[in-house]
Amino acid sequence: MNAEAAARDITVAVVRAKEQPFTIERARLRGPRSDEVLVRVLATGLCHTDLIVRDQFYPVPLPAVLGHEGAGIIEAVGPEVKGLKVGDHVVLAYGVCGHCRQCSSGHGAYCEDFYGQNFGGSGVDGSNAIEDAQGQPLHDHFFAQSSFATHALARESNAVKVPEAAPLELLGPLGCGIQTGAGAVINSLKVGAGSRFAAYGAGAVGLSAVMAARLAGAAIIIAVDVVPSRLELARELGATHVINSREQDIVEAVRAISPGGVDFALESTGRVDVLEQGITALAKLGVIGVVGASKMGTLASFDVNNLLMGGRTIRGVVEGDSVPQVFIPQLVELYLQGRFPFDRLVKFYPLEQINQAAEDSARGVTLKAVLRMPG
Repeated sequence: MNAEAAARDITVAVVRAKEQPFTIERARLRGPRSDEVLVRVLATGLCHTDLIVRDQFYPVPLPAVLGHEGAGIIEAVGPEVKGLKVGDHVVLAYGVCGHCRQCSSGHGAYCEDFYGQNFGGSGVDGSNAIEDAQGQPLHDHFFAQSSFATHALARESNAVKVPEAAPLELLGPLGCGIQTGAGAVINSLKVGAGSRFAAYGAGAVGLSAVMAARLAGAAIIIAVDVVPSRLELARELGATHVINSREQDIVEAVRAISPGGVDFALESTGRVDVLEQGITALAKLGVIGVVGASKMGTLASFDVNNLLMGGRTIRGVVEGDSVPQVFIPQLVELYLQGRFPFDRLVKFYPLEQINQAAEDSARGVTLKAVLRMPG
C-alpha cells in the first residue's frame, strides 16, 4: 500500500506543556509502513499513566499525543503484516522490540528497550507519524499506538485480534490497566486457591486484581482504599473484606482479618506510605507486587530484617507479566462468560470531554474512563 496515499486527517487530544489540559486538535497521520496497521479507533481507556506523563512524572517529550488503551478496527496494513487484515477487531497493547533476551524468552513486558518503545515519543527510527495543523510533528508512538485519536498506527506485534462478538468499544482497557491488575494476580504472583490476598488501592487496577483473585480461588480477599463507594463495589466484585485506611491502621486491620498477614498483595496506588505498610503486613514467605507508578527517583523504606527473617518478597510488575496475544483473549472470554465483569468499572466520555474524564479519574469519581472517538 502507498503510505502517502493513505495519509489522512484525524482528530487528536494533545498535551502541549507540563500539567496543562489536553487540547482537541486536527492533525495529519501518515499511512502504515512495514509491519504497521492503521486502526480506526472506536474508544480508548484513560489510564493513570497517561496522566502522570501529562504531568511529566516520566520524561516523555512534548507536545505529544498520548493514549495507550485503544480498541478499534483495522483499515489498512503495511506490506510486512502477515497475521492481521483489514476489518479485524483489535485491542492495542504495549510495544516491544521483539528480539532482546526478555522478548525472546516470552517476557516482553520487561523488554530491554521498553522505555524507548513506549515512552520515547517517536518510532523506532526516530520519526513521527503525526503532524499538527501547522505541519509541525507531534510526539507519538506512545505505547506504540498514541490512541487518543480517531485513527492510530500500531504494529502487528501489539495489535491483538479479538472476537467480533465482544463489545469492542469496551475492550481498550484490557490493553493496559485491566491486564495489569488481573495479570499481576494470575501471572506474576500466581495467587492460588485458599490463599490470602490484599489489594492496596481499589481503582481499576486494584479491582481487576480483586476479580482475578476471586477467579483464582483466594479464600481471603481484602480491598484497601479511602473511597467508600469503591470499597462497596469491591465487595460486589469478590472482596471478602474491605478496609478504609482513613479510619483504620492498615497493618493492624489486615492482620486482624488474616492472622500473621497475607500471602499475596498488590500495591497500585503509587504511594510510598501504602507500599511500606503493605510490606509490613505480609505473612512469612509473602509476596507483594508493585504496579503503582510514582515520580522517577521515589524511594521507599522497609525493615531489612522483617524482609530477611520472614522470607518476604517485593516484586515489580509491568503489564501483569502478560503476553497480550494470549492473555487479552482469555480476559475477553471470561468477560463473555460473565466471570470477569470489568464493564462495571467503566464510564464512557466523548473525546472532547477528556479533561473532565481526567479530573473525575483523579478525584476518584470515575474508576475507568473510556473515551469514545468522534465518528
